[in-house]
Amino acid sequence: MKEEIIISGFGGQGVLSMGKLLAYAAMMEGKEVSWLPAYGPEQRGGTANCTVIVSDNKIPSPIVSHYSMAILLNQASVEKFLPAVKSGGALIYDSSSIATPPERDDIRIYSMEAVEAAAEMHNIKTFNMIVLGGLIKIKPIVSIENIKKALAKTLPERHHNLIPMNEEAMLKGMEIIVQK
Repeated sequence: MKEEIIISGFGGQGVLSMGKLLAYAAMMEGKEVSWLPAYGPEQRGGTANCTVIVSDNKIPSPIVSHYSMAILLNQASVEKFLPAVKSGGALIYDSSSIATPPERDDIRIYSMEAVEAAAEMHNIKTFNMIVLGGLIKIKPIVSIENIKKALAKTLPERHHNLIPMNEEAMLKGMEIIVQK
C-alpha cells in the first residue's frame, strides 16, 4: 500500500494539521510516512498545502508530482491540483467552498458540505476533522482510534478536552461524504 495525498486550501482551514494528524496516526500503525507542508508567508487566508505519503515500504522521496488522493478545499486548489490526481485516484472537495466543481471521468470524486456541518456543530474549527473523517471513510488508511491518539500527542494538554468533539466531527464527516 502506498498513498500519495495532497491536502490543499486556505491557511486557517486546518490543512497542515489534518496532514500532520494523518501522518502521526500512520506512524503509530507502523507505516512509513512523509509529511511535507507548504504555505505562503501570510499563512491565515493565504494558500496552504501539504503532501502526506503513507506506505508499507520505504519512501524514497517526499516530493511527488502526481497523487493518488487529493483533498481540495478551495477553487484555486482545484485548479492547481486536479490535473495532478493519478488516473484511478480519488478527490474530496468541500462543495460550499468550490464555485466550479471538479470533473474528470478517470477518478472518483467525492463532495462534502463540511462548512455547513461545522456550523451545525457550532464550531467552525471542526471543519478539518470533518473532512478527515470523510477521507477515512472512503480510504481507511489509518484508524480513528489512532487519529485520537495523534490528537492527544499533538494538542497541548490544556486542549485535550476537545478530543471528543474532534472525534464527533470525524464521525460526522463519515456520514456526509458522497460520491459524485
